[in-house]
Amino acid sequence: MNKVRNNRAWWLILPMLALVAFSAIIPLMTVVNYSVQDVFDPHTRFFTGTEWFVQMLNDPSLQAALLRQFGFSLTILAIEVPLGIGIALLMPKRGWQASAVLILVTLPLLIPWNVVGSIWQIFTRGDIGLMGWSLREVGYAYNITSSPLDAWLTIVLMDVWHWTSLIALLCYSGLRAIPEAYYQAARIDRASRWAIFRYIQLPKLTNVLVIGVLLRFMHSFMIYAEPFVLTGGGPGNSTTFLSQSLAVMATAQFDVGPAAAFSLIYFLIILLVCWVFYTLIMNMQKDRVPGGGHG
Repeated sequence: MNKVRNNRAWWLILPMLALVAFSAIIPLMTVVNYSVQDVFDPHTRFFTGTEWFVQMLNDPSLQAALLRQFGFSLTILAIEVPLGIGIALLMPKRGWQASAVLILVTLPLLIPWNVVGSIWQIFTRGDIGLMGWSLREVGYAYNITSSPLDAWLTIVLMDVWHWTSLIALLCYSGLRAIPEAYYQAARIDRASRWAIFRYIQLPKLTNVLVIGVLLRFMHSFMIYAEPFVLTGGGPGNSTTFLSQSLAVMATAQFDVGPAAAFSLIYFLIILLVCWVFYTLIMNMQKDRVPGGGHG
């Protein structure tokens, strides 16, 4: 007997489909259209095919910015993920202390991106900034306007301060979802704290870590406001990331065709790397063999 399907449910998602089409698909198609044209003015344009894509892929400055972008994203992931897990493990699970710590951990996430750059710009000044003044007092010639290393490390530190809370809150929610029976069984088996983390907590955190890693990678790979306000991309091009290069190309130079091609390449790189991250983490979860009797 064939079941009668009720397709009225599709009407419930049509508003969302229309919103996605308006906010994402139509602008994306516009960018695709511009990426294969040389635009002189709103009424004068010529078809160029893949010329802009080839030019962008062979541009040395964009290749250098891509390497800086990957280096930055991998660096902050290597720092923020372990640090976020550690903070989540140390956070109290109940009582007023838990509420107070949750509020304190959430505070950095509430600060707008451009304000974060302004805060750290003042914080790192050698005359009035606590960090810059303290480093100079101990004899270190700290200056983010002349030292590429200082500027780079400061942006990494700023991002860690701003976004580690996201990883910590995601991991904290994952830890709170672990049934108490798991910990009772571990205490009966006299499992060590490392064994509890390795065989109980870490496997249960896999799903939230996937979300955290993907979110942090996507945002770090598109970072713009914080380094732009803090260093302006300098000194030289040492902190110029892909988003800043794209903004200059599209708004300052008004190279619409190359900027559109570059933005599509940018978008595809993010999708590809996120897919690789997701696949690797999911395969690691499948290959993990549960252990027993670990002391």
